[in-house]
Amino acid sequence: MIYLKTDEEIELLRESNLLVARTLGEIAKIVKPGITTLELDKVAETFIRDHKGIPGFLNYNGYPNTLCTSVNEQVVHGIPNGVPLKEGDIVSVDCGVLLNGFFGDSAYTFEVGIVKPEIKALLDATKASLYEGIKMAVEGQRLGDIGFAVQSYCEERGYSVVREMVGHGIGRNLHESPEVPNYGKRGYGIKLRQGMVLAIEPMINLGKRQIVQEKDGWTIRTSDRSVSAHFEHTVAIRKNEADILSSFKFVEEVLTLQS
Repeated sequence: MIYLKTDEEIELLRESNLLVARTLGEIAKIVKPGITTLELDKVAETFIRDHKGIPGFLNYNGYPNTLCTSVNEQVVHGIPNGVPLKEGDIVSVDCGVLLNGFFGDSAYTFEVGIVKPEIKALLDATKASLYEGIKMAVEGQRLGDIGFAVQSYCEERGYSVVREMVGHGIGRNLHESPEVPNYGKRGYGIKLRQGMVLAIEPMINLGKRQIVQEKDGWTIRTSDRSVSAHFEHTVAIRKNEADILSSFKFVEEVLTLQS
């Protein structure tokens, strides 16, 4: 069952997603060599609760934290811990919020200090592929058009696309139908309709696309231990162009000031 949202519900979803965006902006201020992902997690939980939100991931199917923090070869669902981040690391920070009965969900992959040029290029391509997918998230297109746009952009540049982990519908539940793969065929899949709200989230690897799950039952990493990047926006399907409900504005304002 795919739930179509009213304009009023989409505005509530926008509020949830903007709280996620502002939380990621707070994280951007403190990502640096020496900080632990557990410290990032505590900052995020405090900020969300101070702004009348509830951490969307905490206790979701037993998940133990507010953020998913996936470092280097970890693709998604990394659990925050006490290991300090090092110069040259990257860390995907995925954040979810429940506010006014609706979920927000967005992710940004941060550079820790100075990263290698080939890793920076992977991050740039992954983020760009997200926006290529979003261009296809309009009424009348097909779900496969989104996946094809992401996949073709990344594979043309020599990167590989994770198949098993996908984006999703979002609303009163964190994960709703439909699943949103980052690969696909043009013109295939369900037809996109106004009122659908989707979390689109490319997970792109520097090496091969295969993944494994770590013993903790959550963390997904690349099987060849190559670096992986992850960016995510929540978008509402509209007639002419997608309405991006989340935002990287707060993150990028911080990163611009730091550079």
